[in-house]
Amino acid sequence: MKTFIPHLLLAVALLGAMSLSAKQAAQPVRVTVDLDRTVLPANEANRSVVKVGLDCLQLPRRGARPPVNLALVIDRSGSMSGDKIARAREAALELVGRLGPDDIVSLIAYDSTVETLVPAQRLREASDLESVIRGLDARGNTALHGGVVRAAAEVRRHLGEGRHVPRIILLSDGQANVGPSSPDELGRLGASLVKEGISVTTVGLGLGFNEDLMTRLAERSDGNTYFVENSDDLPRIFAAELGDVLNVVARRVVIEINFPAGVRPLHFVGRDGSIRGQKAELTLNQLYGGQQKFALVEIEIEASAAGAEREIANASVRYEDAATQRPATATATRRVKFSGDTKVVVASANHQVQTDYAANRMALAKDKAVEFADAGRLEEAAKTLRQQAAELQAIGETYGNRAVSGLAAAAEPEADRIGREGLSNAERKSYRNDSANIRNQQATQP
Repeated sequence: MKTFIPHLLLAVALLGAMSLSAKQAAQPVRVTVDLDRTVLPANEANRSVVKVGLDCLQLPRRGARPPVNLALVIDRSGSMSGDKIARAREAALELVGRLGPDDIVSLIAYDSTVETLVPAQRLREASDLESVIRGLDARGNTALHGGVVRAAAEVRRHLGEGRHVPRIILLSDGQANVGPSSPDELGRLGASLVKEGISVTTVGLGLGFNEDLMTRLAERSDGNTYFVENSDDLPRIFAAELGDVLNVVARRVVIEINFPAGVRPLHFVGRDGSIRGQKAELTLNQLYGGQQKFALVEIEIEASAAGAEREIANASVRYEDAATQRPATATATRRVKFSGDTKVVVASANHQVQTDYAANRMALAKDKAVEFADAGRLEEAAKTLRQQAAELQAIGETYGNRAVSGLAAAAEPEADRIGREGLSNAERKSYRNDSANIRNQQATQP
């Protein structure tokens, strides 16, 4: 008996460890903290980039996904006539065909006025939904703001009901010319909706819509944004967006990064977060299975002697598990070493962090170049891209990072062309859309 008890205790301990390991593995979100270099130059103050990554596990099976509370908002103004409205109908029908009986769906159409064609209801109860979609036609002007407001009202009717994931998908091909119509006004609408857990995905079709308005609405509500020049692509885009919505694994996400004394957070790169003292914080509405979202923070680190090692950042992520509706957390820390050997510093480079940083910096530079081009200051637009390209080229050459060098090289001819010709309507839309996608880490792009 004496020899049996220790073995029994060992078995219990092993089972407990296995249970804990299984529990950790079952969590849908894993957090990582990385630096652009894991070894920094000794005896001097340094700037570095912290990347907090949220790796989201793929849902194990279709039946495990939470149901959705989806509002489709379709522009049926006169400019949508012909092939555009036909493709919009086709895309909407394909999207509805992928939903399940417990998913909630509503359909709002807008032109000069806003009309709720199908109020929010479970798909199994929406017997006339497909026939209503087939009956969509084009007419009137573009009351875009009113369409989103009405969609939000339909989503709210079932908000917080069960595990349903709320989402609005907005399709428009024209300028908002009825009701509020500025990017700031739509941005404020998006910011108010995300506080309720509602994200808005915008799909801009053709060359007549306001890309500033559409990207602002999507970004401020933590939704996706798409520029679709050819209406034939609409079914594919709707399917891609639904793939995200059906694969939500976490909601109400708060990233908190704490920095120890001697490490000063400067600013987020590409995202709008807050920094107060030694703490940086960022909120996201939803995370999708099989994707990675991340936050980049530039930091300043006080000098340390060669051979020293110190903690740089401690990240904590709080969220709601979309499958269980239970709160969950994940944490990670990162330390860094210091060396007087330049070769050791260079060899420690994390090329992926550097590339993510470079892509976001270039996205911000392109946004600034658009503003200069809009004002007719073409040489300043070109100069903005050239300066950013030069900074990235220096990083690429120093650390042998081909991806960063490639981003820099691609910007040079763009800067030359913008300096000569400015930006066409299509190019401007692509710049705005691509910048938003990069900063949002949007997995599926047009």
